Amino acid sequence: MSVKHPIIAVTGSSGAGTTTTSDAFRKLFNMLSIKSAWVEGDSFHRFTRPEMDVEIRKACEQSRYISYFGLQANHLPMLEALFREYAEHGTGKFRRYLHTFDEAAPYNQMPGTFTAWQDLPENTNTMFYEGLHGGIVNGHVNVAQYVDLLIGMAPIVNLEWIQKFVRDTHDRGHSREDVMNSIVQSMADYLHYITPQFSRTHINFQRVPTVDTSNPLNTTTVPSLDESFVIIHFRDVKKVRFPYLLSMIQGSFMSKHNTIVVPGGKMNFAMEIITRPLIQQLIETSKTS
Repeated sequence: MSVKHPIIAVTGSSGAGTTTTSDAFRKLFNMLSIKSAWVEGDSFHRFTRPEMDVEIRKACEQSRYISYFGLQANHLPMLEALFREYAEHGTGKFRRYLHTFDEAAPYNQMPGTFTAWQDLPENTNTMFYEGLHGGIVNGHVNVAQYVDLLIGMAPIVNLEWIQKFVRDTHDRGHSREDVMNSIVQSMADYLHYITPQFSRTHINFQRVPTVDTSNPLNTTTVPSLDESFVIIHFRDVKKVRFPYLLSMIQGSFMSKHNTIVVPGGKMNFAMEIITRPLIQQLIETSKTS
């Protein structure tokens, strides 16, 4: 953790809604006039998409598995080094992973490739990370220790799969069979490296649909926020003003002493009023340190 150069991280698996959450934070940062360095977790993958396809085939031939959730497919020591450098100096290097043709075209590259490494913007108030491993702790790698505000996005697993199916088939051009194989092959890594992070987060947002998602393979549309509830769990309840949140968020209720449930359509609003004072405190502390 850093007083001078705070880090905010949103962690969750592919299809969990971390990108949508990032959009909400961009609006919040604009409202608060906060200049942030943005880092995407996918940029720390080890392989391009064609290279990863080869690695998956090689792993299958050797009766083993490899996935984007795991250690072999990511530069996690480099990710930790970036977090450490930013926390200490407010500097570091980043790149982008180009998912689609629209993202790749401005760089004259193909989808599934990386841009060149470049310096983070100068004189930023905070670094914002969105991706798979914002709270990873494994062996000699400990990314979580540098994060000042760690937020988990963890929809129930069937909804997560639906979101991944719809996004990867519609937006990224993958076949349904490829997406299903990816889910199956990555399950062990998901359990080992993704789910433990949600026990380290300061706040978890878990979306639960109120419509039938019993067969995610047979669903072509993602349940809307209005067709969901969002369970918000806090690790440290001392700083949470639950009566205020209940009065501000219509239809919300407490399910446990550290958990509030809000209508899905209120998720972005709830995220704003929950995180805004926390972010303001981080920025104010950094300016006076």
